[in-house]
Amino acid sequence: MSASLDCLCAGIIVADMVCQPIAKLPPAGGLTKTDRIEFSIGGCSANMAVDMVRLGLTVGLSGRVGQDLFGREIRDRLNVSNVDTGRLEFSPTSPTSSTFVLNVRGEDRRFIHCVGANAEYDGQELTEEAIRQAKSLFVGGFGLMESLTAERAIRLFQIARQTGVATALNVVLPENTETMEWLTPVLPWTDFFFCNNDEAGRITGQSDPVRQAEELRNFGAKTAVVTQGDRGVVLISPEARLRAGVYSVQPVDGTGTGDAFASGFLFGLLRGEGLRQSLTFGTAMGASCVRSMGATTGVFNATELIDFVRNHPLSIESIGNS
Repeated sequence: MSASLDCLCAGIIVADMVCQPIAKLPPAGGLTKTDRIEFSIGGCSANMAVDMVRLGLTVGLSGRVGQDLFGREIRDRLNVSNVDTGRLEFSPTSPTSSTFVLNVRGEDRRFIHCVGANAEYDGQELTEEAIRQAKSLFVGGFGLMESLTAERAIRLFQIARQTGVATALNVVLPENTETMEWLTPVLPWTDFFFCNNDEAGRITGQSDPVRQAEELRNFGAKTAVVTQGDRGVVLISPEARLRAGVYSVQPVDGTGTGDAFASGFLFGLLRGEGLRQSLTFGTAMGASCVRSMGATTGVFNATELIDFVRNHPLSIESIGNS
């Protein structure tokens, strides 16, 4: 049976409220003006789905939202974006997950998050048949869904591995959360593990991104990809040890940058490209994302991405063994 989807995305779906950067946070009881506050689709899995469809891929999304205004609006926007929402479910009891994204000029983003319906998503909504119909399976926001246990995530990836479906995973690590007991069992079933260097530091106890990626490989991930914002990306796999630079762009909002990177990277792999070119596509997609407010509003389409990469060489070097 031929695959009907390039990628099946599963995991967190979030309603984002994003403010245009402000000079500083107001004091208690104070008010600070911003030129714009945007509502947008958020959450790793929803972002990935929208970005990959933008790149011309066929994508399905499995997740859970509330029976509320945010949930209905997210569903409608996903449909307009041509994401297959046939596996999207509505919770009768929980609100749609939502996040306030606070942007302060010169500082990293701040988030105020309501887990909502994402806490109910456990992956059992995905049948073996659904997974077999995809070329790749991406689970996004692992760690922020209480019901998606390590055992349930492993079940999804085992089914995928048995039929040659590539598995990809990223995490969201709430503060004061112990990660290893639920993450370590899943990594040996993970073909591509994406995280940023802060997350990798918490997982591995290492500060150097190369050592972080090596430790993630030791934990079982086949390919570990550690993003570092404006310091580039480190990738270590059985085939290559690579460090990529960055594209210089004027950032407006960093929301969704890691998801945009992962979408470009998987786009390259699904085109049959090697790791170097896939890294280049991922880095370019991440750069396109930060140019405007919202997690998905500014990302390249396939033609824009390919043209940009063709006209803007990216520095990628091989990393020696530690």
